[in-house]
Amino acid sequence: MLTGALEGVKVLDLSEDIAGSFCARLLADYGAEVLKIEPPGGAALRRMGPFFQDDPHPEKSLFFLVLNLNKKSATLNLETELGQSILKRLAARVDVIIESYRPGYLSSLGLGYQELREVNPSLVMSSITPFGQEGPYSQFQGEEIVSYAMGMIMSVSGIQGREPLKHGGFQAQYEGGLFAAGATSMALFRQENTGEGEHVDVSITECVASTMMATQTIYPFMGGVQGRRRAEGSMFENPMPCEDGWIIVQAGGGASWEDIAGVFEAPELLESRFADRAQRALNGRAMDQVILNAIKDRSKWDLFPKAAQARMLFGLVQTPGELAECPQLESREFYRETEHPVIGKVKVPAELCKFSGTPYQLRMTAPTLGQHNREIYVDGLEYSPQQVVQLRQLNVI
Repeated sequence: MLTGALEGVKVLDLSEDIAGSFCARLLADYGAEVLKIEPPGGAALRRMGPFFQDDPHPEKSLFFLVLNLNKKSATLNLETELGQSILKRLAARVDVIIESYRPGYLSSLGLGYQELREVNPSLVMSSITPFGQEGPYSQFQGEEIVSYAMGMIMSVSGIQGREPLKHGGFQAQYEGGLFAAGATSMALFRQENTGEGEHVDVSITECVASTMMATQTIYPFMGGVQGRRRAEGSMFENPMPCEDGWIIVQAGGGASWEDIAGVFEAPELLESRFADRAQRALNGRAMDQVILNAIKDRSKWDLFPKAAQARMLFGLVQTPGELAECPQLESREFYRETEHPVIGKVKVPAELCKFSGTPYQLRMTAPTLGQHNREIYVDGLEYSPQQVVQLRQLNVI
């Protein structure tokens, strides 16, 4: 029985960022054998906080921990001739390479897709960059907020008359990694059927822009532009505060207006100025006051099951602590405990997709820097232990 849908697939992960690391982790999660190649000083992601117990240690980056589960690690300096030669030897033995360097950088070292396909014609190389391998912006550096701005999503986020807003976290990076994992899997399907390789070019900005397809369609067909929500009007359908946090409610779903008024225990909402949709739009502020007064002393956890029973479109704004204890995620084994040799035991987001025949397995915690150098260089490439010492002395590994 297969232990993962991608069992037997061998991957080199050259990335140092979130997007590339997430892409390679998704492949690793579902059976691929992934080796993370890091510079001798460690991937840039090891220097990204937050750090375990606020200790800026290369083995304590929580981003590195989560994004490199189920991988091995070996160090290699690609800017040395010997390092370049070693990478070519490794490339000849794998199915996939994931990289996120500036377009043209690997080619300048003789390690671009065209050079590596000479040693491995069936190689799939997935390159993940802010703007893609070609085009007038391809050489520009990018950042999370830049992808949000250039991908248009910021233009529809926030309140009219105010500055556009960026969503929290690193969603653009994760979108890039997710799209790349899907595209890489498609290229692997072609590789399996034809024996031919593929260079997969993923632009993070295009990934963000693709999520705005419906909004983009409005403009060429109608000349219309989706605006941000109005600063004035009802808070309904926007986050509203209650005793212990925030909730968000929308009309529709399976709940009638009478059901909604019942859950809020606010009979005033049945007055025609609120019950009638047209009048409701004209009396938004008054309706806000009724709802806010009704929920200010009530718990969101009390409202949630009542709203569910009434089939309301109702959401809790969960905090990080609440998400970590979420009964829905717990029931699906979303979190798993891993034991890192430096950090110790920690619960991590693990099973992101469920496969019925090849279930997820947390096989390894994130590797320490160069943890598998001996396995790769001595057992795999058949260097002697003395030669490995020399490679380290020469700053090759």
